Amino acid sequence: MRRVQEGESMTPLSDDSSPLMEALTQYSREREAAAAKARKQLGVNELDAKALAIVGANPGMRPSELATTLGVTSAGITTMVERLVRRGILRREADDSDRRVNHIHLAIDLEKEPWSQLARFDDACRRIIGSLDPRIEADLADFLTKTTAAATEQVARADVAAAKASAAA
Repeated sequence: MRRVQEGESMTPLSDDSSPLMEALTQYSREREAAAAKARKQLGVNELDAKALAIVGANPGMRPSELATTLGVTSAGITTMVERLVRRGILRREADDSDRRVNHIHLAIDLEKEPWSQLARFDDACRRIIGSLDPRIEADLADFLTKTTAAATEQVARADVAAAKASAAA
């Protein structure tokens, strides 16, 4: 029996599942597998990888901003930043006007090996998407945006109903 992978639906696809749903499930599974493999090879966890992407897009951000963005405690972010600084992945710079404040920067280049592995799957998908007819790309984007919004709304409604049922019990 095949194990359910992280990020994969717990509901197995039925024989009458749509080819589109199967393709989306496979894309999601393969994207997560590629990301997990890259993280393992680089010796970083999922939260570390998210932090690197965020700091790469926002060089010089304060650890407190990173903590808020990632939804972790200040103690958790302090531990993470310290670990990544010790490994030479991040660097800290003191603020010019307030020496108590640190700004964090990447000490590595995410676009160069070995760090480019973190985005390799997405980069390949970007190249493929770039070759699509613009109308097809727009239609797919519209479909996925609407589907995501509708599914998110349904899940939120189910969460509210479950919370009410739990509170009533």
